[in-house]
Amino acid sequence: MIVGIDHIELVVKDVKEFVEFYQKLGFKLLTWTDHHGGSAELQMPGENSPIFEIHSVMTEENPGINHISFKVVDIDKTHAELVAKGIKFHKDVHPSRATGRKNALLRDPDGWRLQLSDAERGEPEPGRS
Repeated sequence: MIVGIDHIELVVKDVKEFVEFYQKLGFKLLTWTDHHGGSAELQMPGENSPIFEIHSVMTEENPGINHISFKVVDIDKTHAELVAKGIKFHKDVHPSRATGRKNALLRDPDGWRLQLSDAERGEPEPGRS
């Protein structure tokens, strides 16, 4: 079951500049990793607020919103329920060593990237990018 927005991923030219900007807006820096050539997670002010994952532009990307990730209580069960309803996934449930949790990737009818993310947040593996 989807219980909220987990994170919104922004692709930017200068991660450090964006981190400083969002911190001035009151966002809390949660993590800083080498994931995607430099990545940070910042949480909006307020209890249970969504996270902005900000990472550097890679070869095929343009600055902007990369994807929206929905937080789910049980990713395996939610994935199975959505598949039974005819939702097609680009990548089924898989562990992400860079973020320490499980994700599943899909696209909406216009092709925008969406993601399911397990509500349980683990520790990323050191040195993962």
